[in-house]
Amino acid sequence: MYYDFFGFREPPFSIAPDPRYLYLSERHKEALAHLMYGVQGQGGFIVITGEVGTGKTTISRCFIENVPEHVDIALILNPRLSARELLASICDELGIAYPDNATIKKLIDRINQHLLEAHARGRHQVLLIDEAQNLSAEVLEQLRLLTNLETAEKKLLQIVLLGQPELKDILDRPELRQLNQRVTARYHLDALERDELPAYIHYRLGVAGVKVELFTPSAIRTLFRKSNGVPRLINLISDRALLGAYSEGVQQIEPHHVKAAAREVGGVPGRTAPGGVSPMLRMVTAVAALMAIAVVGWAFIESRQDAPVAAMENADASGASADHSTPGNETAGENGAAGSDTAGPDLTDDELLTGAVERSDEPGPVVIEEPELTAFDIRKHGLTTAQAYDGLFQLWGYDWDRSSYPFACDYADAAGLRCLHRQGSRRSMEDINRPAVLTLKGTEGTDTHVTLVRLEGDVATLKTAEGTLEVSFREVQDHWYGEFSVLWQVPPYMAWNGDPSELPRQNREGVWLSARMMQLVGLHADNSDEIDRVSRMIRDEQIRWYQRVKGLQQDGVVGAMTLIQMSNDLDAGVPRLVPTSSTVIAPAGPGQPVQPRSG
Repeated sequence: MYYDFFGFREPPFSIAPDPRYLYLSERHKEALAHLMYGVQGQGGFIVITGEVGTGKTTISRCFIENVPEHVDIALILNPRLSARELLASICDELGIAYPDNATIKKLIDRINQHLLEAHARGRHQVLLIDEAQNLSAEVLEQLRLLTNLETAEKKLLQIVLLGQPELKDILDRPELRQLNQRVTARYHLDALERDELPAYIHYRLGVAGVKVELFTPSAIRTLFRKSNGVPRLINLISDRALLGAYSEGVQQIEPHHVKAAAREVGGVPGRTAPGGVSPMLRMVTAVAALMAIAVVGWAFIESRQDAPVAAMENADASGASADHSTPGNETAGENGAAGSDTAGPDLTDDELLTGAVERSDEPGPVVIEEPELTAFDIRKHGLTTAQAYDGLFQLWGYDWDRSSYPFACDYADAAGLRCLHRQGSRRSMEDINRPAVLTLKGTEGTDTHVTLVRLEGDVATLKTAEGTLEVSFREVQDHWYGEFSVLWQVPPYMAWNGDPSELPRQNREGVWLSARMMQLVGLHADNSDEIDRVSRMIRDEQIRWYQRVKGLQQDGVVGAMTLIQMSNDLDAGVPRLVPTSSTVIAPAGPGQPVQPRSG
């Protein structure tokens, strides 16, 4: 009804799982990355959980549209099935023929034969089950048995389970411990954060064809309080708020629109007009009737825009009139004085302390001063690759000698460092926790770079040609597609350049690792019994234990990511991207970078 009024091509807040409308927050990027990584792995189970409405199904649709060409997907949407019914559904999805009276054994035989033939053709088979919390223990055990078919290199069936948080509790049952041990990747999808909501709204409006900001800042804050950041609730409330604004003939969403919409979406009773109809629906019906019978309907709407807007009734004890503001007191509200959004019962202690609302019952408003940030300009602040690495080396205390080492990573090797190039999200970069060179896409599609020194909240500290600047990371992220490079410090046994037999005994790999593991066990073991148990393990098992603690791949190999996490836990003095207050243990001497070698 309101699409033409606002200029939408299509509804911006539909709850259908359309991948085009998937806003990739940090959590959604991580969930999608787990799916894309897992499907290229060696089979087994991938488990993605999340509360109702957080976007699990939408992510699965996006995943299906972006899987590699050699992947075939069987999608099960209704898992309330018996073991036989589920096996028959898998056959239907994969195009496997079977007789109507086929037994479970016959269905499994047909599936196994299909998996072997698909593997011989270079195809990878994936079974994706939505709403997996509805699977019975018997069916889950049957799924585990399906993954028993394997070659020497990999299992022939990958199973992805998408479900609500109770799925984790189901998998933790003792009778399902064998299945739980076959989960190769798992991720829990949380709701959106408060500072992500404006970008979420802007993104969905843009996909629907509108680039202007229809929601005022105070309306967005109210929307977050009413939805708790759950995407489905955000969509339902936003859609109804747009309908309310349309019924008034205004093209900007204010807090009172959001509050009224939230009451109707949540079924909270408000004041009703005679006949039990809410004021919003009554107004919508009246406008629709007028438009249906009047030739000059659009003139009527536009005249309503220019006329003063009558206050909409609502159930707030403080009255709805405070929700309507002129441009003057809207500005005052943003500065912490009397504003457009009524505090009333919607306020929380957290919102008062963080300045998330404009008014307070206290004598004066509580205002937290935000740092003054420089507007990020990619053309002005972007660097060449060499300039960006120059800044990175300076953070580690080195001046890059380009005459002897034309390539940055060659110089890093000489300095006892290594380059690590990754494709990931903000969270994966924070896990590594080293200053980074980010690769950005310029306005004309060309690559440029920035040196990211520090990241705290939305404040990003950059090294630029103008010096060190603080900018909004959201502005940088508009040009960043996940590519970053960091430097990390190698242990002394890797930095040694002489004859291996001459390496001092205390610096040899085994002794160095054993000493570090003793420190790490002391940091991460839950109790003295676990310390004793891990201390008696052989070194490879200790490494796997530590990798499990840190959420790394448990291969027992002391690779770059394992060494970086060791350094994060134990080494003071290495540059950090994210400020930390945790206590660290200084290394015993040989952990410092060596001086660059000549020649």
